[in-house]
Order: sequence, then structure tokens, then C-alpha cells
Amino acid sequence: MNNKKLFAAVVGLGLVTLSACGSSSSSDSGSTGSKTVTLVSHDSWAVSKGVLADFEKKSGYKVKVLEDGDAGQAVNKAILTKDNPQGDVFFGVDNTLLSRALDNGLFQSYEAKGAGTIQAGYRVDGDKVTPIDTGDICVNYDKAWFSKHKLQPPTSYDDLIKPAYKNLLVTENASTSSPGLGFLLGSAAKYGDDGWQDYWKKLKANGVKVVDGWEQAYNEEFSGSAGGKKAKADRPLVVSYASSPPAEVIYADPKPTTAPTGVADGTCFRQIEYAGLLSNAKNTKGGKAFLDFLLTKEFQQDMPLNMFVYPVVHGAQVPAEFTKYGPQAKDPETMDPAKIAEHRDDWVKSWTSLVLK
Repeated sequence: MNNKKLFAAVVGLGLVTLSACGSSSSSDSGSTGSKTVTLVSHDSWAVSKGVLADFEKKSGYKVKVLEDGDAGQAVNKAILTKDNPQGDVFFGVDNTLLSRALDNGLFQSYEAKGAGTIQAGYRVDGDKVTPIDTGDICVNYDKAWFSKHKLQPPTSYDDLIKPAYKNLLVTENASTSSPGLGFLLGSAAKYGDDGWQDYWKKLKANGVKVVDGWEQAYNEEFSGSAGGKKAKADRPLVVSYASSPPAEVIYADPKPTTAPTGVADGTCFRQIEYAGLLSNAKNTKGGKAFLDFLLTKEFQQDMPLNMFVYPVVHGAQVPAEFTKYGPQAKDPETMDPAKIAEHRDDWVKSWTSLVLK
């Protein structure tokens, strides 16, 4: 979910994004009767111009978008400014960070119209946040590298600690990166409270490389990405998304007939992204209308080729090339949000001490 815009830009064509939609000024966003609704998001927010224009026309609201770095940075800033929020709606808090937002009172209650169309597996208790999209954090591999070296790509967490894959994997810092945290949580779900640390000791001994964030890992260190090829990167395994291979096809020029990268299906962790009406939002009416819009089929079907995520509402279709090159993981690791809330900070602290020191 994070850094998809950066990915597309590096590949070449870029996404149709709107970092400041409309020409609104601060003077027209200060009351409930305002005709501007302000969205606060991470820097991977993207929507087609026509889809957003249709919402603006039907609702009468102009949309202003404020992007605040990656998901972790954006959530932390929103918490710090919750008494005087930057906007009305926040989009982009995922299940790895949801409890932090809820415990800090980031959102007020609102059940979006269309909430009944959300697939059961993505619904949450209460009405403080609305599920918007889902995706899988997975290890990606460089097909050409493995073919050249006559080595089968890994398919599981267990494979990654085998000698054959020594010094091949790059991942993101679990304390600074959403996919990095997702990969840590996936290993904790796989090996349990008592086994994940031993797994990471073996992964460290097998030469895993850790960098700050997704952009550096994928576009500078991973040999299979368009950016990595230009940088002559030497790591053929990277923690990214199941939806990264279709992006490599869609944004390539010329387009290859098959994706140059693949997904190790047994290394995936299911991520869900949410949006909510910010506490103390100045334009609550506009914020509610925007949340309703995020669950419409028009927006849900627009997401895959803009943010490279899957819709969560029943009946929303995804483009053929998206399902062909980036199908959802068949059996991803998952974790109850309550367990994430209970252990996340301690796990990240232990992971940092174990892996980075």
C-alpha cells in the first residue's frame, strides 16, 4: 500500500495523483458548512481524475489532499495534531497500526453508507474506521536472476533461512516501514510468540539486509525492479507486495508479456487499510460524504491500477492484468488486531535489538 506512487514514478509513467485537488484556500475549509473536504493520507494516495471529479460534481465538495509521508509517519502526525487536525478524513492506517490510532482517539464515530457491502473478512468492530482496501505483503523475487543461477525461488518463510538463499534478501526496518512491520508480524504469526525471534536470528545469520523503507529496498536494492536494474542492485529477493509484479508490467515501456518478478506465496501477510472521520474535524458533513464515496463501486474499482490494492466491497471488479500478474495470496498469515495491539511495540523493540544491533 505504501510507496506505490514512488514505484510507478521510478518505473516511468507515474500514477494519476492529486496532492492538492481543487484550488481551495484555508478560508473555505473552516466550518461544517464548508464546500471543501480535506483528506489526510500517506504519500501513496492516488485516484483517477475523472472518478474524483465525479464525486466533486455529485456532492458539491471540492477535495483537498494532504500527504504526510509513509503510513507510520502519517498516523503519528495525525495523532499529534488530533486536537486541531489538518483535515476531515484520514486514509491509510492499516491493521498493523490501527490500535495505535484508536487508543489515541484519532477518530470519531461514523458508519459509512455502503458499510453493509464490505466483505465479512474485512469488517471491524465498532464504527470508528471503515475498511477501504486490502493487499498482501510478500517476498518478491527476480525471475531472471534465479533462472540465470539455476536456482528455484523460495516459496516459504522456511526457505529464506536455507544456505542456498544466503545474502539474497533485503527487507525494510520494522520500526520505520509498514511492509517491514508486516513481514515481522507475518513471521510472528507463522512461528508464534516463542519462535519468531529464533527465526530472525537464523535470517540474520543468513545475511538478510535491512534498510529504512520500501523505496530504498525495492528501487535501490532489489535486482528485479526497474529501478534496481538501473542501479545494478544485487539482491534478488525483497519484501514488497503481491501486487508489485503487475505494476512492473503495467508501467514498463515496452510492456513485457510476463511479469519479470514473482511472489513467494508462502511468505505473505494480509494487510487491510482503513479510513475514518477525524476527531475535531471542521467539516464533518463533507468528511462523511467522502467516506461514503470511498465505498462506492466507482472508487473501489478505480483503486487497483492506482494504488495497487484490492477492493473490499462485494461485486467490485479488478482489471484483468491485475488478477493475472498479482493475484491475492491463497493462504496469507493473518493476526487479530487485538494481538497486534498487545505485542507490536514489544516485538518491534525486540526485533530492533536482535536484528539491528
